[in-house]
Amino acid sequence: MPAEITRKKASDSKPVWFVHKGGLDNAGLDSRALAWANANGFDGQPGRVLIVPGEKGEISGALLGIGKDDSRLVAGRLATGLPKGSWHLANSVKEPDLAALAFLLGGYKFDRYASKDDVDVTLALPDGADKADVKRLAKAVTLARDLINTPTNDMGPEALEAAVRKLGEEHKASVSVIKGDALLKKNFPMIHAVGRAGSEEPRLIDLEWGKKDAPRVTLVGKGVCFDTGGLDIKPSSSMLLMKKDMGGAANVLALASLIMDAKLPIRLRVLIPAVENSISANAFRPGDVLTSRKGLTVEIGNTDAEGRLVLADALALADDEEPEILIDMATLTGAARVALGPDLPPFYSDDDAFAFDVARAADAVADPLWRMPLWQPYDAKLSSRIADMNNVTSDGFAGSITAALFLQRFVGKAKVWAHFDIFGWNPVEKPHAPVGGEAQGIRALYHLLRQRYPVK
Repeated sequence: MPAEITRKKASDSKPVWFVHKGGLDNAGLDSRALAWANANGFDGQPGRVLIVPGEKGEISGALLGIGKDDSRLVAGRLATGLPKGSWHLANSVKEPDLAALAFLLGGYKFDRYASKDDVDVTLALPDGADKADVKRLAKAVTLARDLINTPTNDMGPEALEAAVRKLGEEHKASVSVIKGDALLKKNFPMIHAVGRAGSEEPRLIDLEWGKKDAPRVTLVGKGVCFDTGGLDIKPSSSMLLMKKDMGGAANVLALASLIMDAKLPIRLRVLIPAVENSISANAFRPGDVLTSRKGLTVEIGNTDAEGRLVLADALALADDEEPEILIDMATLTGAARVALGPDLPPFYSDDDAFAFDVARAADAVADPLWRMPLWQPYDAKLSSRIADMNNVTSDGFAGSITAALFLQRFVGKAKVWAHFDIFGWNPVEKPHAPVGGEAQGIRALYHLLRQRYPVK
């Protein structure tokens, strides 16, 4: 990562002024910097960085446009827009934690297969920012991005299990795994069915951490390490990003890392069904009827709707313990992207108060989320003539809603349940994020959980 936050301002540190759109005259600039900005047409355009020269042509500082609405994560542009050296913020910022975090996230680079960059740009911690929490958040987002960006030849079910075990060791959490035919013996038939055609055995990865008598919070993440679509095979163009189909698993692991690192007083459980939806002689077929862990039978209308099948078995297990909060995250439907695009993940919850808190937390930390309805009249669309339900609808409408309704059938005992249909990917570069894997929703959920379960 070519950007780093330092606690103290270096002796040779240069200033950066944050400038609102149309706010040059109120930015506290000296006359030379103001004249330079005017000469270069700089007027606080969001994300624009302008280097300010000194009297002898040396770099004396820089300006960052933050737009009219503060463009809350625009400080990420500094990580790639500033020349090498030490910098500090010359004026106060409204949200110092977000400014520092955006700077670190903007310097992210996935360099597993490329030459690694040295730290080129350092920024002194803005006044009022919590360095420990900023670093914790940046580390978690980096974890999610790295896991998603890693191609499947190095991030199959075995490697995903290894990533969970590594995180567990770091935080002294217990990790257990049920894999292969043991899934059938332990009653996880749909996880087995979806993953049995893969070259690596399907598995259910189970991490537990915290005091046993603490409030139970359970996270379930879709770990489809690659999705061919199965026998209902995807076109090649649709497979190009399918290494990211374990984005739900990556995100719940990143959220778990935040919870454990902050030592929130909860009993945390993380369940990840890790599979590859592949094609072989033993692949599950359209028209098959699978019996789920909960006992509900599911007719397979399409093998490319596999994520909800593996999640269903994991959710049924999680629900048995009646957790206070049960959250699942998954790169589940293209319909969610049609409805809200790649940057605004929808979420569903059966608890209005919790949904309100999620929305409020998302706004507080600039981690956008949007509640969608669990519209019960659409539940009938999942009907089957020969089984309790179908895994898809026949009309193609409301695909994200009906997927959520499918999952809801496997949850009944948890006090609160919420489903996040994330994309897990940035298709275009942003100030705080390059193109590639992305953490979505986890900063909002961490913020909410810190408020519900404060460290004493």
